[in-house]
Amino acid sequence: MNLELFREMDREELLTYLGFLLREHRVVDAFWFLMVEEAYGREAAERLNEDVWERIAPMSVKDLRKYLHLKEKGLPGLEKALKLFPWTSIGGHRITRKGNEVILTAPQCPPQVARVKRNLGEYHCKGMHQRVFASIAREIDPRIHVTCDFAPPDSHPEDLFCRWRFSMSEEGSL
Repeated sequence: MNLELFREMDREELLTYLGFLLREHRVVDAFWFLMVEEAYGREAAERLNEDVWERIAPMSVKDLRKYLHLKEKGLPGLEKALKLFPWTSIGGHRITRKGNEVILTAPQCPPQVARVKRNLGEYHCKGMHQRVFASIAREIDPRIHVTCDFAPPDSHPEDLFCRWRFSMSEEGSL
């Protein structure tokens, strides 16, 4: 990987380019899903999306550990990893710590908003996110338990697409 061009950029140029990369990441993922959905149906696209993201998520955490020296375990490590995970920036997720929980919410979900705007309806992302978040949590600390309060296909408030809770489990199970 040649990073020389980026060494010459100032902070604003780097941030602008980072925003570009995150948008590109979202657009590629969106078109991949739409093309699979068009060719094989929404259920197949959702199933493949679950498989792909479940595999990518722990790889991302391993890379965060390697390149950004993410060492924390437990909820502090999870909170940091979720904040650095590309989709939380792309999706505008909110990540908060309340007592013994980390809570992730999606006030705006770009893929769902785009689908609704184009009359495609929400896709069922709950299974995919369950697998993604469980694999991220497991990679950070196997004692972290993941709970979904709601996510499509569940009904949800108009101003919130999903809410996920992460807590420590003594048993170490997910």
